[in-house]
Amino acid sequence: MDQAQLVVAISSRALFDLDASHRVFESEGIEAYCDYQIAHEDEPLGPGVAFPLVRKLLYLNDLMAGKARVEVILLSRNSADTGLRVFNSIQHHGLDITRAAFTGGHIPYPYVPAFGAHLFLSADSEDVRMALRAGCAAATLLPSGRKADGGGEGQLRIAFDGDAVLFSDEAEQIFRTEGLVAFSAQEKAAAQEPLSGGPFKGFLTALHLLQSLFPADSSPLRTALVTARGAPAHERVIRTLRAWGIRIDEALFLGGLEKARFLEAFDADIFFDDQELHCEAARQHVATGHVPVGARHT
Repeated sequence: MDQAQLVVAISSRALFDLDASHRVFESEGIEAYCDYQIAHEDEPLGPGVAFPLVRKLLYLNDLMAGKARVEVILLSRNSADTGLRVFNSIQHHGLDITRAAFTGGHIPYPYVPAFGAHLFLSADSEDVRMALRAGCAAATLLPSGRKADGGGEGQLRIAFDGDAVLFSDEAEQIFRTEGLVAFSAQEKAAAQEPLSGGPFKGFLTALHLLQSLFPADSSPLRTALVTARGAPAHERVIRTLRAWGIRIDEALFLGGLEKARFLEAFDADIFFDDQELHCEAARQHVATGHVPVGARHT
């Protein structure tokens, strides 16, 4: 695989609005769901939570002088038969998605590493948990308070929490078990020691390599770290990113302030966090991916 290549796998329920058909599945069962999808296969599905993100990801290829660097792959529990409506909708919306795996009701996450995906986005939290346990960066896309639209050609903005997402949860465990004072003292003492990588380190690395293809002052891709950390716990984070050789465009050290309003100010296309409380607040303003990792989710 090309070093500056980004591959994102996404479920059909994250990409499109499948609420109506999912209600049929839940209330009437799989056979009625199949009949419903086939009967409506020529009716395009509307945008889902991740649709604007996907459109912006694919637009990056238009800026690459003819060399596609970003690929979006569809992973779906649909069968190929019921999945025809999804592919018809992809064509209707003009999305350049050509690869897909329709698993006929089986778990799709084994195909994440098979496709070489750097990220898996799904509306199914159990699929996400299994992907994370298998070492893949993955997040559950939550219903958003911001209406999904068609997306566009603007700058793609991706925001991350730090501990348990970009970094391991080693420091967060101290905070949970011993409190803020012990956490701050530990992080100050370990300021020169880089944190271990979390589940999204590889995805951030792929984004960084993609960014390196553009001038820093006019990149169509911008990243932000949005963390509850404040001084003196900031230094270890900065030195960790420096040790990794990874550029991050903005770093917000909020010292415990609520993240949602800052994410809205950053105008994030998506935000990733491991804590449900932060995700619930954030999803009212931006598309949000919950990353269920670390000791609090075991």
